[in-house]
Amino acid sequence: MFRLRILFDNFTLILIAVVLAATFIPAHGVGATVFKWLTSFAIALLFFFHGAKLSRQAIIAGVMHWRLHMLVFACTFILFPILMLSLQPVLRPLLGDELWVGMLYLAALPGTVQSAIAFTSIARGNIPAAVCAASASSLVGILVTPLLVKMMLDADAGTAGMLEAVIRISLQLLLPFLLGHYMRRWIGSWVDRNSSWLKYVDQSSILLVVYTAFSAAVIAGLWAAVPPSSLILLAVVCSVILAIVLFATTWLARGFKFNKEDEITIVFCGSKKSMATGIPMASVLFAGGAVGPAILPLMVFHQIQLMVCAVMAQHYASRCEEEGAQCAD
Repeated sequence: MFRLRILFDNFTLILIAVVLAATFIPAHGVGATVFKWLTSFAIALLFFFHGAKLSRQAIIAGVMHWRLHMLVFACTFILFPILMLSLQPVLRPLLGDELWVGMLYLAALPGTVQSAIAFTSIARGNIPAAVCAASASSLVGILVTPLLVKMMLDADAGTAGMLEAVIRISLQLLLPFLLGHYMRRWIGSWVDRNSSWLKYVDQSSILLVVYTAFSAAVIAGLWAAVPPSSLILLAVVCSVILAIVLFATTWLARGFKFNKEDEITIVFCGSKKSMATGIPMASVLFAGGAVGPAILPLMVFHQIQLMVCAVMAQHYASRCEEEGAQCAD
């Protein structure tokens, strides 16, 4: 538990350092072009390994527990967007148009993979179901997220044209993912053995996208449009959104009579949003300086969800120890 927190805290500190570097030393001219090409390669590599990590057995296992996965998908791709749109009269004037676009983008994203599985394991939930739900959410999100973004955002909100976005996502995200999954029969065992250091591919890709995106956003005047007071307000808003979703996922899991292990899986898989998928995808969906504001709410929400879910996982684990018969080791 402690090591998990330290890992995420360290990465968050590096993210902040990268944002500061982009603020004071933004890439421009030839440098911006070089970083753009490096970012494209890193994103393709990231999704290639995501595909290689997804086993055929996990896909088959997922079909067997379809009720749980349907509820997780509904929370991720229906509950979040409806909640965000219902709060538009309050949040849009409160945060401003640029951060509001980022909040809508946050609502459309798939769930996390690594942290959802890790917290489910700590809380003694249904780990096989978590693996399948989180992996499937990531895969489905490659196609569903652009559609949701298009539905929720107006044409002038900074997104690329729909057809162009679908083509770019297919080439840059989906094609490497499918290629990686196809090659799993040859490289799967190597990927599984080296998963501990392959996480640095994920993290390096995210850092490259963040630096490139914030460089363009800073040059376009990001911090003039988003003052520090807005960041504090954004953190409060993200905390409230997370609290509502956590309550809703818990209530729905109990309302549909899932057992405690499945409830834990639904709560952790249905309430999270993926920074590993969201940041690379934003560079495809949004144009130029619009990427920075679009991913800022995601970066804030991500850190809050990690801290809150770490506490919740420990609470679930303690309850499991007390109840014993209801929770599996």
